[in-house]
Amino acid sequence: MPGKFQKSIVLFLLLLTACTPQTPAAPPTSAGPQTLTVMTHDSFAISETALQAFEEQNQAKVQFLKAGDTGTSLNKAILSKDNPLADVFYGVDNTFLSRALDEGIFQPYASPLLSNIPDEFKLDPDNFVSPVDYGDVCLNYDKAYFAEKGLTPPQSLDDLLKPEYKSLLVVENPATSSPGLAFLLTTLAVYGEDGYIDFWQKLVENDVKVVNDWELAYYTEFSGSSGKGPRPIVVSYDSSPAYEVMYAETEVSEPPTAAVVADNTCFRQIEFVGILKGAKNPHLAQKWEDFMLSQQFQQELPMQMFVFPVNTNAVLEDVFGNYLLLPTKTVFISPEDITARRQSWLEAWTEAVLR
Repeated sequence: MPGKFQKSIVLFLLLLTACTPQTPAAPPTSAGPQTLTVMTHDSFAISETALQAFEEQNQAKVQFLKAGDTGTSLNKAILSKDNPLADVFYGVDNTFLSRALDEGIFQPYASPLLSNIPDEFKLDPDNFVSPVDYGDVCLNYDKAYFAEKGLTPPQSLDDLLKPEYKSLLVVENPATSSPGLAFLLTTLAVYGEDGYIDFWQKLVENDVKVVNDWELAYYTEFSGSSGKGPRPIVVSYDSSPAYEVMYAETEVSEPPTAAVVADNTCFRQIEFVGILKGAKNPHLAQKWEDFMLSQQFQQELPMQMFVFPVNTNAVLEDVFGNYLLLPTKTVFISPEDITARRQSWLEAWTEAVLR
C-alpha cells in the first residue's frame, strides 16, 4: 500500500504541474562584449583597423594599460601579480625575460601560430611567453660626415677607440635606456666581464658622450638625423636608415644614415607576450596572443612600432627590402645571465663612466 500511495502522489503532482499555467522563460539577454585588458610598455601601437578586426571577431572590447618603459611595466606586473592589473602583458624583452619567468607572473599557453615562428626567437621552451617581434641595436653613422672627411665609418667596436673617432660617438645610459643597455651587453659579449670596463674607460678617454635616452641621442646629438647635432655616430637600430627615408621632410632617394651590421656589433632585442596568471578572461587572452602572432598584426609591426615580425609569413614594405641591412651574427647573452648580473654590470659601468 505505501508504495502504491506514493506513486499516486507523484502522478498527481505531475498532472498538477502540467495543468498549471507556466510563466514564459525570459529571453536571453546580451551581457555586451567582454573586456580584455592588455598591459604594455609606452611604445606600443596598433592600427584602428587591426584593433577593430580583433574586437569584432571576438565580440570584445580591448583596453590598453600603458605602464612605462619595459623595466617599469614589468615591475608593475610583478608587484600586482596576486591581483593582476590586466589579462595580458606585452613588451617584456630578452633583457628582462628571465626575471619575469622567475617571478611566475605568466600562465603557459602554446599558441598554434608558434609553428610559423623560427626557433631562434623561442627563448621560453615552456611557452609562458611567445615571441612577437625583434629589433637589432647597432651603431648608426652619418654618411655625409664620413664622405666629407674622407674617413672610413667604424666597422667594429675597436674602431671606436681610434684617435680619428674621438668625440664622434653618442650613446645612451644603459641604466635608463633600452638601446643603451643593449649596447652595454654588446660590449660585454665582445670583451667579457674582464674586459668590458677597460673598453668603456677607453671610450671615455676618446670623449664618448652619454645621454639618458634614445630620443635625445638621435634627434639632438646625432648629426645624421633631423636633430642635426654635432656627433656623427650614435647607438640606434638597424632599421633607422629605412625610417629616415620614410619620414624625411622632403623626399630622398636614399637614407642619409647607415647602420653598422658587421659581426658582433649588434644586439638583438626580442619582445614577448604572455597571459598573466589570474587573468579574468584567460580564453580571450589566448585569442589576443594568437592575434599578435597572426600575419595581419605582424605585417603592421614595422610601421607601427619600428620593430620586425617573427612570423615568417609576414611581408615587409618595399622600403625595408631596399634599405634594411640585417646583421648576420648578433651577440648573445642568455636571459638568465642578464637577470643575474645586470645590476652588478650597471654598477661597474656607472662607476667607470659617470664618476
